[in-house]
Amino acid sequence: MPQARIAIDRTMLVAPINRRIFGSFVEHLGRCVYDGIYEPGHASANDDGFRLDVIDLVKELGSSTIRYPGGNFVSGYRWEDGVGPKDERPVRRDLAWHSLETNQVGLDEFARWCKLTGSELMMAVNLGTRGIENALDLLEYANHPSGTALSDQRIVNGTSEPHDIRMWCLGNEMDGPWQTGYLSADDYGKLAARTAQALKAADKNLELVVCGSSGSTMPTFGDWERTVLEHSYEHVDYISAHAYYQERNGDLGSYLASSLDMQYFIDTVVSTGDHVKNKLHSNKTIKISFDEWNIWYLDEHRASEEVNDEWRVAPRQLEDTYSVADAVVLGNLLITLLKNHDRVGSASLAQLVNVIAPIMTEPGGASWRQTTFFPFSVTSRLARGEVLRPRIDVGIYETAVYGAAPLVDSVATFDEESGRAAVFLVNRSQTESLQVTIDVAELGASVIDEAVSLHDADAYAKNTLADQTRVGLRSLAGAVLTDGALTVTLPPVSWSAIALK
Repeated sequence: MPQARIAIDRTMLVAPINRRIFGSFVEHLGRCVYDGIYEPGHASANDDGFRLDVIDLVKELGSSTIRYPGGNFVSGYRWEDGVGPKDERPVRRDLAWHSLETNQVGLDEFARWCKLTGSELMMAVNLGTRGIENALDLLEYANHPSGTALSDQRIVNGTSEPHDIRMWCLGNEMDGPWQTGYLSADDYGKLAARTAQALKAADKNLELVVCGSSGSTMPTFGDWERTVLEHSYEHVDYISAHAYYQERNGDLGSYLASSLDMQYFIDTVVSTGDHVKNKLHSNKTIKISFDEWNIWYLDEHRASEEVNDEWRVAPRQLEDTYSVADAVVLGNLLITLLKNHDRVGSASLAQLVNVIAPIMTEPGGASWRQTTFFPFSVTSRLARGEVLRPRIDVGIYETAVYGAAPLVDSVATFDEESGRAAVFLVNRSQTESLQVTIDVAELGASVIDEAVSLHDADAYAKNTLADQTRVGLRSLAGAVLTDGALTVTLPPVSWSAIALK
């Protein structure tokens, strides 16, 4: 059996855990909002029309910060349409996803939903078809206590206390020609800087996210970040990164190594940001908001006819059904985000319900967990305290896309106050189990509190409407902790978590 050795040293500190790393994303797209989180006629719906069974799953998932309302949707969004009496709200065309938006869910309702899930609202402003004045109006409506036209309008609409939204995205994917109102890096950087300056004039404590590249394959990747940051660096706190992955051409080996591309993405944005910092002689270090990341079978959706010439309300769009292999890759991507948590300050799994999501629903019926639900929920629950980057000694395998890739990837967390630790691991081998010995002596752990794994004899097994519990967590049998050495056998194509105390 192949073997690996891992050493966890408390001096290998990455960063204290900020819960925003476990964020998610709700966009007015497909059935994410309507027939997803919101279905007034459902047996579990509350007075606002939100499904309580979905709320329970979101709480179990452990999502912290929810980015809203988009996404491509935001670049044509009029926030005023979604406030006030529901019977007076207009129906609008959404050009991003070629559907109709009823505006029955807007800012006030969604803010109440966030409170029910225990999550923080992260708001995006429209810099596609609108600009500075609209962003300021939205901020006034959302955050000003009272005594102004828009804050008093919010109070009349039934929300007496301000929403106090701290984190704001300055548009979405403004480098993409698919984006309504997309701009060059120079034009967007200037607009983002002016918008950020105005927003911070209203509230200097806001945390602002400027748009980075929509992906590492964009022709302007790197240069876009440099140009945008040269204009906006002193006004913003984060630059966004977006990345989606899928298996192509039956190449499971390359797919399992997708996190190598995410690492390349992070390294490039960090180095570009630091270059601008040094060029501007700034004392501030920009962080990354990786506010869209997930598995997305985009090639298949582009080839389908789900986005067509019809104008429909909440059509079924982008409803990927995820496999065990997809969940293993997602767990590995989350490991990568944690290993870079010193520079990745916030992240949003895109999206939350029905649309490329860990949670699925059926109108009038059930809600269930996709395979990708499990690594996210367990990591969010167990990761506490500080992130530690392990030293990993393991063999490699060759991939067609990324070259040599380690067979095992891992990250650890340690909470000194409670004495609890957690180790998260993936085995990328398609055929062989790996025996891993982990030196945890410095953590002072003496007991295995929990050991779980996601794997299956069929790496393409999925949870579906017809079989909602086909895939789930399994006990990771055979884990042993003796004299500071944790020994565990990782099944092929698996994601695992071990909690120690």
